[in-house]
Amino acid sequence: MNAPRLADLAVGDEVARATYPIQRADLVRYAGASGDVNPIHYNERFAREVGLPDVIAHGMFTMATAVRVVVDWCGDPGAVIDYGVRFTKPVVVSDAEGAQVEVVATVGAVDTDARTARIDLAATCAGVGVLGKARAVVRLG
Repeated sequence: MNAPRLADLAVGDEVARATYPIQRADLVRYAGASGDVNPIHYNERFAREVGLPDVIAHGMFTMATAVRVVVDWCGDPGAVIDYGVRFTKPVVVSDAEGAQVEVVATVGAVDTDARTARIDLAATCAGVGVLGKARAVVRLG
């Protein structure tokens, strides 16, 4: 796959989409790597006791999962020079089915002088938006 070129992009273009499965084992590994061992991310009983419907994914795990579509599309993680989101809803990860995070990436803006494009991400789980204002800025050739 060839790297995307800035000259080929137009605002509104869908540039990528992907669905990422999440299992509880992913959350346990992330908890160990990140040091965020809050039991709402792996213990169903505890999560329900504090009012959650089930175990939920870490917000930063969800954020990292969503930007994967941009990295895969541009082919270079170093091309992502800025990335931010607002957390709107948690990703509920059931023990039996896990969860699926669907991400659609569209061009939100192109800056030819800076050689950058803003890629807007729509991330959903079970039809519900889980991130708001998810935007990655990439520098392209």
